[in-house]
Amino acid sequence: MSYFNKRNLLYGGFIIAALLMIYTPLKDLLDTAANREYYSHILLIPFVSIYLIYLKRKEIYSDKVYSFGVGASVMLIGIILYAAGRSLGASLNQNDFTSLITFSALALLLGAFISAYGVSAFRKALFPLLFLGFMIPIPSLLMSGIIYFLQVGSTEFTNILLTVTGVPFFREGFVFNLTGMSVEVAKQCSGIRSSLALLITALLAGHLFLNTGWKKVILAVSIFPIAMFKNGIRIVTLTLLGTYVDPRILQSSLHREGGIPFFIVALLLLAPVLFFLRKSEKTKGR
Repeated sequence: MSYFNKRNLLYGGFIIAALLMIYTPLKDLLDTAANREYYSHILLIPFVSIYLIYLKRKEIYSDKVYSFGVGASVMLIGIILYAAGRSLGASLNQNDFTSLITFSALALLLGAFISAYGVSAFRKALFPLLFLGFMIPIPSLLMSGIIYFLQVGSTEFTNILLTVTGVPFFREGFVFNLTGMSVEVAKQCSGIRSSLALLITALLAGHLFLNTGWKKVILAVSIFPIAMFKNGIRIVTLTLLGTYVDPRILQSSLHREGGIPFFIVALLLLAPVLFFLRKSEKTKGR
């Protein structure tokens, strides 16, 4: 099988076009340290999608057929969105501008895939192609809503965990007042970055290890309470260390950059959910 046939060259041309569309906006967005923290996963997403397509390449490309009509319709949506993004660029912040441009480039790619390989191949490659959606920066309004949701949930879990420890405290909204110290569950404590990483992990695990659609949804949705509980553990741990060991801990790198051990905790909590969902499929299959 030659990789340099007309179909692949056609699609390769549109891949280059999509990369040219998103290169400058994404580069400008990721030049900011805060955005790099939120979107550090973006550069890895295409490689994951390519690998997933590679795993199913024989099935996906088993019945290739040109489908220019459907493909061109999807591509047209991408072109219109790109034009809208360019015309509205001055009125949008960098995040939302990049979000719109990246979405338009993804629409162009999906349409090009349908044009070159057909609707049947598109259906078989649906997950890895839609997985590219994680390259799209989350629009600011939606990001604010997600952060607030995680902030509220993390605060409630913090309240429960502090109550369980028996430590005396007084709560005022997002603020916990302990002996000689007050700690606020701020937006920065929402764990949005680790929650995104957990969601990506759960979706990949569901795709690779589960067959039932609703069980994949359960696995993906389970990351929200897990992420909130993990945040609660982290906040309580740092609060107790800061209160009873050394207040400087709350200003240390453990506070600012010590999320990896707690992310591992979240993965350990996600593992049994996947195990039981997978086991239930095997049990029903007997």
